[in-house]
Amino acid sequence: MATAAAHGRGMRTSIRTVLSLLTVVAVVTTPAVATARPTLPTAVRPVPGLVLTRFDPSDPVWAAGHRGVDLAGRAGETVVAAADGNVSFADVLAGRGVVVVDHGTVRTTYEPVTATVQVGEAVGRGRPIGRLQAGHGSCPATTCLHWGLREGDAYLDPLLLVSGGIRLLPASATPRALEGAAPEQDLAAVHALTRPAAGPVSSPYGMRRHPLTGVWKLHDGTDIAAACGSSIRAAGAGTVVGVSVTSAYGNRLVLDHGTTSSGRLLTAYSHAGGFAVAVGDHVSASQVIGAVGSTGLTTGCHLHLQAWLDGRLVDPMTVIS
Repeated sequence: MATAAAHGRGMRTSIRTVLSLLTVVAVVTTPAVATARPTLPTAVRPVPGLVLTRFDPSDPVWAAGHRGVDLAGRAGETVVAAADGNVSFADVLAGRGVVVVDHGTVRTTYEPVTATVQVGEAVGRGRPIGRLQAGHGSCPATTCLHWGLREGDAYLDPLLLVSGGIRLLPASATPRALEGAAPEQDLAAVHALTRPAAGPVSSPYGMRRHPLTGVWKLHDGTDIAAACGSSIRAAGAGTVVGVSVTSAYGNRLVLDHGTTSSGRLLTAYSHAGGFAVAVGDHVSASQVIGAVGSTGLTTGCHLHLQAWLDGRLVDPMTVIS
């Protein structure tokens, strides 16, 4: 009996020890939740171009999203380090050139880039690190730099580096205009663009569940249900600044309509069957620039119309008169 009791006490002691160890392991292996924004270095933009595609983090993290920003650029343009740091990667990854700079608390990524620096090299803010390549998949123009910012495994908006700071307000706060800010404008009256294709709106700008991928995310434009082969017309006079083919947008064209009192306006026309104009061409309002198609990730023929004001994605129907 004494031996059995001692054995029972030994078993209970062993179980308690194992449970204690499991508790310690659980505490050690549970990822820490960031409670504050990391200290960010003083930074500059790696290229001076407009923001064409903004940061769109996905939830959950493995779902589709846009984990960086696309900055308009030119093939061969110099790309500079956004901040002081050390090059931790400079090679070809999945067919595209990538440079990563470690800044201590965070690291920045640049692609597609032909590196002019080597791993381990110290770089200063604004120092050249490579040459921009054409062919970035999510770029709405011919050439873009995809600029990323990461803290550990977490993706952050790289524009935080150059935003000049963000002040958070409590949920109960009443928003007010900044001192000296211009009054809200009627964008449709300012730009007076016209609908670029004949047909009803089949999917408006805003959050939705993607009909093919099932992912809940921002629908970054307006879909016009136009017939296959029907005309795509320029929504307004402008210059063709990009013609590209991507897996998602298919055949896509970008027009620069210049700057007005509300800012610089760009529009994009995606999923086309083809285009009748090329980069550098000047087009007039309502000029035929292409034909409606079903290229890229689509469920059928339609025109996907997008618009940007000063690099900020906006609902394109707000600039259509």
